[in-house]
Amino acid sequence: MSTTEIAKLRSVPRSAPVEEILSVFREDGGVIIKGLLNPEQVDRFNGEIESDLQALAPGSRHEDELVAEFHGRNTKRLTNLVTRSDTFAREVVDHDLVHALADAVFLEESGTYWLTTAQVIEIGPGNTAQMLHRDLENWFPFVGMGPSGPEVIINFLIALTDFTDSNGATRVIPGSHRWPDFEDRGTPEQTVPAEMEPGDALFFSGKTAHGGGANRTTDEYRRALSFALNPGYLVGEEAHPFLIDRERAASLSPRVQSLIGFRSQYPTGSPGLWQVDYSELADYLGL
Repeated sequence: MSTTEIAKLRSVPRSAPVEEILSVFREDGGVIIKGLLNPEQVDRFNGEIESDLQALAPGSRHEDELVAEFHGRNTKRLTNLVTRSDTFAREVVDHDLVHALADAVFLEESGTYWLTTAQVIEIGPGNTAQMLHRDLENWFPFVGMGPSGPEVIINFLIALTDFTDSNGATRVIPGSHRWPDFEDRGTPEQTVPAEMEPGDALFFSGKTAHGGGANRTTDEYRRALSFALNPGYLVGEEAHPFLIDRERAASLSPRVQSLIGFRSQYPTGSPGLWQVDYSELADYLGL
């Protein structure tokens, strides 16, 4: 069993050079970006999703008991954020730093990338710790490839409330992205909490073992905005073109249209995927 290599996740300011952020990301498997969103953006986003989140019952609607446990018995997961939040659709997922980091991770090896999923995750009091996992497990063949495989998903987990060790801060095993056996997910004792203030973001690799922490409080709700990106040759979790109205998509920037499946994908070595008569989807849609 591998051991934790550092005792605490490292942090960098939002103003740090992209290469500095990527250096920590590559060494540790994840890095906290301080102040990715400003307080006004956090407040505005929380306001936009508040009524939908309050109307949502906690717990999973999945039939599989293991998946339901993974989702959390007292956890809310609100999806389709491109439709629900202008702040997310026009500022967060179109953030220049997000795209600079994603370009650096994906473009050379995989080409284009799009949005895997975007959701608000709110862990309520008494919710137990989530089982440790790696996000790349959504595409099982990459588990066997281990650390030498391509980067197939990156995640931005933005704190919308304080993240503390006691209220369910996401727990990470730094260095686990370099373990030789990705079927080894580690143990809770090897994890460290990603303690953050609202607006801070944990930027981490799909190869890194992690899981939501236990909320040991009686009255605190740990809320996060989680969105992940994967190469254009892989299907994502959310079927965005069937969720997002075409007029809504037309009002967004071209790079967001590409992220949500309203433009064709051009992975490395491919003449194009997600096309219409071998032509650009955006032309067919009139975008």
